[in-house]
Amino acid sequence: MPAPERFENVTAVAKANVYFDGRVVSHTIHLPGGERKTLGLIYPGRFHFGTEAAERMEIVAGACRVKVDGSGRVDEYGAGQTFEVPANSGFDIEVASGLCEYVCSFLP
Repeated sequence: MPAPERFENVTAVAKANVYFDGRVVSHTIHLPGGERKTLGLIYPGRFHFGTEAAERMEIVAGACRVKVDGSGRVDEYGAGQTFEVPANSGFDIEVASGLCEYVCSFLP
């Protein structure tokens, strides 16, 4: 199931989360039930992220290549596709060109 195009009745945090000298930028939203998500953009490059909570990354637009820590394989994802990363882990993500837009959901 693709990521929603809109989120209703949320609280948006105006201060951006800026990583890698502005090559990855996201904003946090809080949903009514207490769920937290980030909505973001990844510019071309290769980046590593660590995770505390488990995450589900939903690609909204663009494309990326991902290698989850501990996995020997690299997978490609495009608009409408998702991947999950376990808690206390991490992943490498590479965007070859254009922008990769995503929604990150923090899983229980």
